[in-house]
Amino acid sequence: MWWSEWWAWAIFGLILAILEVLVPGAIFLGFAAGAGSLALLLAVGGSLARLIAVSLPFLLLAFAILSLTAWLIFRRVFRLKDRSVEIYREDIND
Repeated sequence: MWWSEWWAWAIFGLILAILEVLVPGAIFLGFAAGAGSLALLLAVGGSLARLIAVSLPFLLLAFAILSLTAWLIFRRVFRLKDRSVEIYREDIND
């Protein structure tokens, strides 16, 4: 079926990346990276790719695991250093 093809997941990842640019907040970034990673995994092939591409539930589980992993990595890399937002009490232009 079409959902086991690498190009379908690449297009899905591209659509999610475009949505990330259009929607405020980092909502779709992990999902886009997960879909891109799954597309790369399916394109490279191998025994793991054949095992995952057997059925839609396996593909969705792999997509969820890859998306969660990407989200956790992005959260660690792009977090605030002191875990707080700088608040200005006065006009910063003065």
